[in-house]
Amino acid sequence: MRGSRTAIFVDAGYIFGQGGLSLTGASVPRGQLQLNEAEVVNQLKSIASLSGMPLLRIYWYDGAKSGMTVEQTTLAEMPDVKIRLGSINVAGQQKGVDSLLVTDLIDLARNQAIADAYVVTGDGDMRIAVQIAQSFGVRVHLINLEPAGVSLNPQLRQEADTVHEITKMDVAKFLQLKAPQPVVLSAISASPNSISVESATKQAIKSLNVSATEIQKIKAAVSTTRAIPAEYDRRVLGTCGALLGRALDNGERATMRKIFVEWIDQV
Repeated sequence: MRGSRTAIFVDAGYIFGQGGLSLTGASVPRGQLQLNEAEVVNQLKSIASLSGMPLLRIYWYDGAKSGMTVEQTTLAEMPDVKIRLGSINVAGQQKGVDSLLVTDLIDLARNQAIADAYVVTGDGDMRIAVQIAQSFGVRVHLINLEPAGVSLNPQLRQEADTVHEITKMDVAKFLQLKAPQPVVLSAISASPNSISVESATKQAIKSLNVSATEIQKIKAAVSTTRAIPAEYDRRVLGTCGALLGRALDNGERATMRKIFVEWIDQV
């Protein structure tokens, strides 16, 4: 007998790309957007509850360069959420993310694990996967962000059983613009030999200018992995290198990361 459960499939790239457009009316770089993970999960669960069936889980599809970000770690620690990661190439393009979503949707449909699928995307490449899932008896519902018309592929919309649009007001509840990061590199970078790795690391940490909410997310991620989340590791490493006027060697990187972990444990 077919499983009487539902699953949610989220294209994170769509959430940020369309979400930025919803907030500002223009394309916004992902790094300038802050996600409220609990809020987006709650909103998606609320929409899926319209099926009247229990939730199997939320599958969250995203790319990763070198380890999970704070956001990805936060989601991975949440109940009912499974992170599925592809890669990000040197051009900043996601690779393998769409294929993971397609494979999971088809496999769950074929194995009769779900009766309904809610897919958060506007990508026309999902159309064939939707057709195949429907051939196994699964009803497929699209979830889009306002204004969906500019990003939702017309053929994909026609294939779906239903379409749900999250309003701009509700998008703003789970996605916000980050405050601009100040430029902190000062005259000290002009005389790199006068600064130690320890001092450079402390200045780099200070330059992050993270909010209280971000600090709590970083603390949670570090407590789980004992490592700096990838996006903050790159930022601190880059600032340290600029302050020192050179690349850090492996030992210096280890020192930098140790200082960061000690700092986040104390704040």
